[in-house]
Amino acid sequence: MFYLWKRSQVPLKQPIKISRIDNLIIFLLCILISIISSYKILLITPLNTTDIFSWFLNFIEILFSSGILILVSKKENPTISSRQIILLITLLLAVQVTKLALASTISPLSMIIPPALIISQGMGSITALSWVSIASLSWPDPAVSINNNLFFILLVCASVVSVLGGRIRSRAQLLQLSIFVPIGSFLSQWVLIGKHNISLIDNKEFVLANGNTFSDSLLLAIVMLFTILFIPIFESIFGLLTKARLLELADKEKPLIRRLSLEAPGTFEHTLLICGLAEEATRMIGGDIDLIKTGALYHDVGKLHAPNWFIENQDGSKNPHDEIDNPFKSAEVLQAHVDEGLQYAKKNRLPEKIANFIPEHQGTLKMGYFFQKAKEKNLKINENDFRYKGPVPQSKETAILMLADGCEAALRAMNINASDNEALETISRIIYSRQKDGQLDSSNLSKGEIFLIKRAFLNVWKRIRHRRIQYPTNKNNTFS
Repeated sequence: MFYLWKRSQVPLKQPIKISRIDNLIIFLLCILISIISSYKILLITPLNTTDIFSWFLNFIEILFSSGILILVSKKENPTISSRQIILLITLLLAVQVTKLALASTISPLSMIIPPALIISQGMGSITALSWVSIASLSWPDPAVSINNNLFFILLVCASVVSVLGGRIRSRAQLLQLSIFVPIGSFLSQWVLIGKHNISLIDNKEFVLANGNTFSDSLLLAIVMLFTILFIPIFESIFGLLTKARLLELADKEKPLIRRLSLEAPGTFEHTLLICGLAEEATRMIGGDIDLIKTGALYHDVGKLHAPNWFIENQDGSKNPHDEIDNPFKSAEVLQAHVDEGLQYAKKNRLPEKIANFIPEHQGTLKMGYFFQKAKEKNLKINENDFRYKGPVPQSKETAILMLADGCEAALRAMNINASDNEALETISRIIYSRQKDGQLDSSNLSKGEIFLIKRAFLNVWKRIRHRRIQYPTNKNNTFS
């Protein structure tokens, strides 16, 4: 029973290894945060042993909290890069410095909520919530006290931004969030703190008037709007991939997708069908639908280098592979569509997570047709000459795309009168062959998720399989 239970669980996903230099930079940043957050305790005079011990505990607490934050970010997203971890820690450092320099001028709402929006958009809600907890609870200056009601409002608003920020799928929704959160903050302060702190024209420092409810909310709105403007810059520099960015890339009017539809229409049609299969399977297992939808659109862009060498783009008149009659050359052409695809991704500055779909959807699969051709010619062959270079899928999404790619052609070729059991048997056979070949070993897909993927593919096949009536026509009338 223990063996069966262990086999049924999701495999552990190993985090990406970070270089020693990056680890050293991250550790030094954590040390710097701990020093800034605790050094003021040492400024107390006269200094005694109790004060030193208190400083040491505070230092260790902040250092430990920073470590926990990094572990949480790696747990939520095992593929998080060193650049993104450095951004996470740098934002915490910037907030601690701002607290020291501007605590009497700027509301804590404007210090903590905007970075939480950046983190939730690029790294996830759980990481953002953890960051908010650490940034809210650790204050470098013990002399600075926060109103309990204001602290409560800060946590609620920051938590709302962290949760919604990880789900928002467009820039317009971000703008709505930057308006409604300050309004909610204003109303909450009005109810919990008091009306006497609201002043519109009396204070000369209209925006930087800490403690004034209207000024605090106005500053928060301004800072959040500027944060939204700078999010694309953070995406580019630190490799963040937000849902809004994914939806922008999935626009079929993007130059690369448009080229695919014009120059390789068969490949484009094949891509759209795979999108339907992959999206349904990803929804079934609770994966990242926006990621796989966008990745699927770009997974075969490498075929633009030679569209007519792929069967879906041929008109049936001639096949270049038959003309060269060389299985090795044909295998090189197939591998080239992966290599060229990565070059297209680089030229068009596609995010790394999208570019990963190009090699991983083929993994190290065998080019079976040309391998058999080589065997028929009694050529001296090495099986590795007829395998893609890989790597095998490293995520659930790229693994699902590989399975959808394999099942799409087989399902489309099935007889319209085929039963559901026949379709499911075909799907299972293709998926099992990928499993047996070791293509799913690094994907983190559990057996339960693979079962759900099979059902999802079957459901999509049932939706697209339908009969068409042959309508009668004559010279004068047509029917629709």
